[in-house]
Amino acid sequence: MKHVIALDVGGTGMKAALIAPDGMPLYEDRRPTPREQGTDAVVASILDFAAELRCEGERRYGSPAEAAGVVVPGTVDEQRGIAVFSATLGWRDLPLRALLTERLDLPVALGHDVRTGALAEGRLGAGRGIDRFLFIAIGTGIAGGISLGGAIEAGAHGFAGEIGHMIVRPGGPACGCGANGCLETVASAAAVTRAWQAASDDPRATAADCAAAVDAGDPRALMVWHDALAALADGIVVAQSLLDPHSVVIGGGLAEAGETLFTPLRAAVAERLTFQMPPALVPAMLKDTAACLGAGFLAWDLLFMEMDD
Repeated sequence: MKHVIALDVGGTGMKAALIAPDGMPLYEDRRPTPREQGTDAVVASILDFAAELRCEGERRYGSPAEAAGVVVPGTVDEQRGIAVFSATLGWRDLPLRALLTERLDLPVALGHDVRTGALAEGRLGAGRGIDRFLFIAIGTGIAGGISLGGAIEAGAHGFAGEIGHMIVRPGGPACGCGANGCLETVASAAAVTRAWQAASDDPRATAADCAAAVDAGDPRALMVWHDALAALADGIVVAQSLLDPHSVVIGGGLAEAGETLFTPLRAAVAERLTFQMPPALVPAMLKDTAACLGAGFLAWDLLFMEMDD
């Protein structure tokens, strides 16, 4: 059976699949990202995992994969196949596509994890059939993908969609990007975790614990939640003013809070709108598999482009 390799490299784990031409996974696997062992170990692990997936496909289907799609966090130059920078994984100007091509002896597409997640949500998930939507992933950080007419906008320099680095609280908390008051410093799952740990005096508390305390009516949790959602609503309204999407699709760990997140967020966005048309705020459908499925689409799209050439 024809298939491609799909690999989503995250800060804590890697998700992989062999993907059929219709976009459905035939085989799936996961393993931890050895971040604590350093950048070289991470790169070696990516190459080894991809090679093992190639062998798995040959064993199962009697032929090698047609291509591979690999997506990573941080800044990515998709045209040149360079993983430009990742604070999480420690690399700079890593020629990852070339390394993978040499190891696999296959065509390789390299992409940005969140933009690729937006691609999958547009083809299989909550953005399907919607001409314009903004995908926001809220996890350790916050990033986005802008879907226009079925394509994901990368921007002139490959940096489009970085809504997490929109400054919503000038002079606020320091961000890893070098600025202060970025959206992800106050509204990411990591930011909510930090704020709730301080408010609850529990160093083991998480953002999910905060959401549960909100449901229980804890006033400390309600304040933490309100501050995070106010910042998120500010960011969404700016994006709505600039892009005018039909929908905002929200995924990532914080979206697992369901209506504890969406009900007050919709109200906060509505309060801030003046002339803008309100976007539909909807949860992502593909959960944590979006980027991996999107990596498969990148691989198939690469093959189709080569056929057209």
